[in-house]
Parts: sequence; structure tokens; C-alpha cells
Amino acid sequence: MPVNCAVGLPNIGEYGDPELLVELGREAEAAGWDGAFVWDHVAYREAGWPLADPYMTVAAIAARTERIRVGVLVSAFARRRPTKLARELATLDVLSSGRLVVGAGLGSQGDEEYAWFGEDPDPRVRAQKLDEGLEIVDGLWRGEPYEFHGVHLDVRAGPFLPRPVQRPRPPVWIAGRWPAKRPFRRAARWDGVFPTFADLPRDATPTTAQLAEVVAFTRAERAAAGIDAAAPFDVVVEGVSGGPDPALVAPYAEAGLTWWIEKLGWFRGPLDEMRARIARGPPA
Repeated sequence: MPVNCAVGLPNIGEYGDPELLVELGREAEAAGWDGAFVWDHVAYREAGWPLADPYMTVAAIAARTERIRVGVLVSAFARRRPTKLARELATLDVLSSGRLVVGAGLGSQGDEEYAWFGEDPDPRVRAQKLDEGLEIVDGLWRGEPYEFHGVHLDVRAGPFLPRPVQRPRPPVWIAGRWPAKRPFRRAARWDGVFPTFADLPRDATPTTAQLAEVVAFTRAERAAAGIDAAAPFDVVVEGVSGGPDPALVAPYAEAGLTWWIEKLGWFRGPLDEMRARIARGPPA
């Protein structure tokens, strides 16, 4: 199976300018990339850094492009109201003509993005809210009367329309930090897995052995849940490449990779270098 390639764009600091992110998304499409995804932050460790709203930005990228996949990698579901998020995502899938990918996770910053705004930063609470939020969003997308009664959330809703364009739903990719296992058990129940790795520098690429370990675990969890091994399931990894380089990506494809996300940002080099990297095109 061929590997799709996307650019991964921060929404903070120099990249906190939504007009810049739209330009980069357009440049990625012109250079042959398959997707443009942005981060999700409402605050950051660096005080005073600008931040662009991720979903408003993705909607603008979708409006200014025709082909590439778009989405937020990843959205911290626990600090979003799932009913509103379901509306936003369904609308975005319609506006993009079915090009949306939904990334979901706990979020990487407990204090800055939860405690500072009066939200519970406890990872267990965030995980519970993530699972409940995913169930609600998926349930509402079916376009039928829907009820959900959980620990944190309670929903009674009539038909939620319009539905997303994609059936049965836009693909939902679940993020987690390996070697923690719970996020990957969660990912096994959805449409894709997006691992990050403890102690891996931000500007580094995980090894094929690291990816293969994640893939083996997640596939085993899917098999244990009785999910057909032939059912579509994406394996996503962030990496660093210098340009078209099929030899770099091929071993990852053999390990199960379906999406390569090119890490771009201030941590890798100046903005003009990142634009030049986009222009050189995807590695695969």
C-alpha cells in the first residue's frame, strides 16, 4: 500500500498566524503533498506566543485547497464540548467535500491547557472525557436520535444534521505516547493510530523497530476485539526528511505505515527553510 505524506504545522509562535498556515497549506497542495494538519493548543509554555485557532484555520485551508486531506493532529477532546465539536467536524467535512481527518488525544499540557482554565488536569479524568467525547461525537454523526449517559457527560439529542460526507464517519486517528499502552488500546477501536515516543527529540524520526512494536501491539488489540484484520486502519508517524526519498520511507511502509507526517516548525529551522522543505515535495 502506498504511503501518503502530509505536512504537520504548529499553530503557535511564528506559526500562530492563521494566514501563514493557510498559505503553507496551499503550498503543500501545489508541491504534491497529500495532507496538511495543524496542532491544537489554546496556550503554550512560552508566555506571550500567538496561537491560531486550529479548526478555524483548518476550515480556511480546506476552503483554499481542493485535494489534500485536512485536520487537527491532535485535538484534545477533554477540553472541548463534544456536541459542539461534533457540529464543527461534520460541518468541516461537508465544507471540505469529505477531506477531513479527526485526530484525538489527551493533550500534552495538563497545567497550561487544563488547570490554567479551570479544567481538571488529571490524566485519568482527561482519558475518561476523551472516551466519552469520542462516543458522543460518533453517535451524533449517525444522524439519528441519540442518548449517552456517562460519568462526565450526558446527552439527549434528536437527529444531528447534516451528517459528515464520509461514511461511516471521517477517519478518527488516536494519538498516544509509547510505551504507555492504554492510548493504543483506545486506538485499536477506531480508525488509526498516531504514536509519539517518550524521550524522542522533537526533530527526530522514530525507528522502524519502534513503529513495528506499536503496530504489532495495536493489531493484536484489534484482533482480540474481533475486528477484521482487513478493515481499513491507518498507521501514522511524524518524521523528518530532506526531500523525495522513497528509500527512507520504504522500511516504514513495510512496518505498516500508511501516513508520513513531515515535522515542521521553529525547532527544526527558520520559516524560510520550512517553506523550502514543503516546496521540495513529499518523501514518498
